[in-house]
Amino acid sequence: MAGTPQSPAAREAQQGAAPQRPGFVPKRPLVALGYMLAAVFIALSQSLGQGFLTANIRQLAGELGATVSDTSWLMVAFIAPRASLPLMLIKIRTQYGLRRFAEVSIAIYVAVALLSLWTADLHSAMVVELLSGISAAPLSTLAFLYMLEPFPPAKKLQIGLPLALTFISLGTPLARAISPLLLQDGSWFNILMLKLGMAMICLFLVFRLPLAATERMKVIRGMDLLSFALIAGAFGGLVACFTTGYTYWWTAAPWMGVVLAASLAGLVLALVIELQRGEPLLDVRWLMTPEMLHLTAALLVFRIILSEQAAGAPGLFQTLGYAPAQVAPLFWVISAATILGGAVCCLVLKPQRVPQIHMVALAMIALGAWMDAHSAPDVAPAQMMLSQAMIGFAAALFLPPAMAGGLVTALQRGPKYLLSFVILFLSTQILGGTIGSGLFRTFVAARITAHGEMMAGHMAAGDPLVAQQISALAAGYAAQIADPVQRQAEAVSALAQTVTRQATVAAYNDVFALTAALALGALAVLVLHVLRNLLRDRMAPAAPAAE
Repeated sequence: MAGTPQSPAAREAQQGAAPQRPGFVPKRPLVALGYMLAAVFIALSQSLGQGFLTANIRQLAGELGATVSDTSWLMVAFIAPRASLPLMLIKIRTQYGLRRFAEVSIAIYVAVALLSLWTADLHSAMVVELLSGISAAPLSTLAFLYMLEPFPPAKKLQIGLPLALTFISLGTPLARAISPLLLQDGSWFNILMLKLGMAMICLFLVFRLPLAATERMKVIRGMDLLSFALIAGAFGGLVACFTTGYTYWWTAAPWMGVVLAASLAGLVLALVIELQRGEPLLDVRWLMTPEMLHLTAALLVFRIILSEQAAGAPGLFQTLGYAPAQVAPLFWVISAATILGGAVCCLVLKPQRVPQIHMVALAMIALGAWMDAHSAPDVAPAQMMLSQAMIGFAAALFLPPAMAGGLVTALQRGPKYLLSFVILFLSTQILGGTIGSGLFRTFVAARITAHGEMMAGHMAAGDPLVAQQISALAAGYAAQIADPVQRQAEAVSALAQTVTRQATVAAYNDVFALTAALALGALAVLVLHVLRNLLRDRMAPAAPAAE
């Protein structure tokens, strides 16, 4: 996957290439802790926003008086700008200054959080979520910058980067863990107040703890706006289709094919324009090198595999009728495992260990998904705690080494390559997560239908075993229902519910098994890649000794 063994000279170059600012001055312990606290609040503010929306889409649909299908467009409005805005935000930050970028970004985020308190219907909620996505887009970058700020150059990639990524990814499981506590009275207003409170804390910390000033450069060009518009439209179309595709169903909504085709055409056109420019928004030629294609594929595959945790266990228990409060302990465990994985990554992360770290992460994901693939029809959240904790731990262990390797490669080439890499990383994570969740839910729906039809075929009228089961169920209703016809109807309904439950669990087992297979496949590719490089190094002629 993303990591490969390298020569000692390359390792020394990597270890010395951590991002650093001239004249780094160590901060007092309390000040350094303040910067880290600011990074945690900023990271959780933006990740909890999406997490709350994903976890409570049905609750929000009822509060807005809309269908779940219509309410799912709120996810599109929130995610689409977050997928594309990093392209322009990094240039905006470079041209107008880091400190102004931080202060304006967080002030806009607070204003939108305050505006959300007046959401009254689906249309106003759509506008607010679009503004929320736009205002939340800079927060991931700010979280990175604040977490890296207090660390010396040698520790920025080893400690700062894993901590920042850990808290950015923590929002999804943590939102599901705390949502039942916030929605005890059934009001979405409590979540909005929490988001506003966290935003105001972030505002205070950003103005109280300013980032070090950086040199400003005029980097925005007119053609940047055209390329950005094309890429933003393409990303928005992809997010819309993969977020709502399984809801409207792909073949039943003709507009979906048109949007997908237009999105791909816009993306290709943007790439053609960028290839012709002397100072492109994206360095497409560098991004298309074998090394960067390898890293892109690794990040995309890993994010798609991890969609199992975002859409798998939550979807299964929601379909089986478990209340959010019953599932919350599972997500507390996942949240704790994510934090533990980030802490372990800080201890073990070194450039030469990246392949081994990725092997361990992929093996843990494969094992956790394989354990889930053997779930019984009476599966409960407590039975998945170990397997899902392993996957959460592995996720926190995998991403920092992948990003650190890419950052080192970009920094060795120059600042403009850093811009292209950051865009690549953020886009693969947001788009990969959206595409993976959409494909995951689509596959689940297809397998539920297939298993249901197969089980229904075995329940043909007149089948003695089916008749025996119905009779046994009807006998169980004898004490409550006197009418034999009604007892028979209740027995048939109960049997149908049992079949639906079995079909649902069987479908999720299929998807968990597919996830395990993908993780094992990625692990096999990584092992073969490492063995090939080792063999190549051994067969390479020895360098002549210096005289």
